Amino acid sequence: MTANTTVTFDSFSSSTVFRTLKKISRNLKGIIGGSILVIILLLALFAPFFSPHDPYEQNLEKRLIPPSWVEGGSKNHFLGTDQLGRDLLSRIIYGSRISVIVGLSAVFIAGFIGVTLGLLAGYYQGAFGAVIMRIVDIFLSIPYILFAIAVIAAIGSGLNKLILVLALTRWAHYARITNGKVLQIKTEEYIEGAHSRGNSSWRVMTRHILPNAIPPILVLASLELAFMIIMEATLSFLGIGVSPPTATWGLMSSEGRDYLTIAWWITTFSGLAIVITVLGANLFGDWLRDNLDPRLKGV
Repeated sequence: MTANTTVTFDSFSSSTVFRTLKKISRNLKGIIGGSILVIILLLALFAPFFSPHDPYEQNLEKRLIPPSWVEGGSKNHFLGTDQLGRDLLSRIIYGSRISVIVGLSAVFIAGFIGVTLGLLAGYYQGAFGAVIMRIVDIFLSIPYILFAIAVIAAIGSGLNKLILVLALTRWAHYARITNGKVLQIKTEEYIEGAHSRGNSSWRVMTRHILPNAIPPILVLASLELAFMIIMEATLSFLGIGVSPPTATWGLMSSEGRDYLTIAWWITTFSGLAIVITVLGANLFGDWLRDNLDPRLKGV
């Protein structure tokens, strides 16, 4: 009896420790990811306060100064300067503004379009829903980067156009997620009860269906934020995103390619800014998924 009791206790202890570690790891992801996103947001909002120099001020006499801890570096330029003598730290700080503006705006627009169409298609179904979902399938089958390059080539580059293009490349994902969730929720008894009480279709969709479809949409939006940041950096790197001399991390990485052997810091630090921001968005998205997806509760 004692042996059996010990085995049961050991099993209980191992299970408890495992679950506790899982909960801690999930919370840790949320803390780290959320902290990174908050820091990036604060840098973007208060860039003039944090920036030690004017990010667009050129001084050829100070071009390609290495970081302050490297031989030949200057304390006045902590991360060094670029090929035009502009302070790299200041440009990275101001570059966070573009990432935040493009990322949040594109996610909001794509989410609004996709959620609206997915909600309507799932609720009404029939020919209307079938047409919308076939359009969704077409958009999902097109490679994102090729679609973005083609549209930008047709309408031109610029911040507003870039946001619109990125939103158009990703709305279909929101529509697919929302449509599937709406089809599931429509079968619930409380939806039938809402109809029997005389609620209009608009009220049922906005007050009963949409709120219950929000969790997976929020998870998708948090993960899409990272994708939008990468896409903006990629298009700017290729020279078809935000136009120079605007400070963007992708454009800075592109400008530093010609100086990799003599000024590695230009591409390295702008690339690290992208990596850290995307990591924060992904960690926060994973944390949201762990806490909002009921299938993962207690795992």
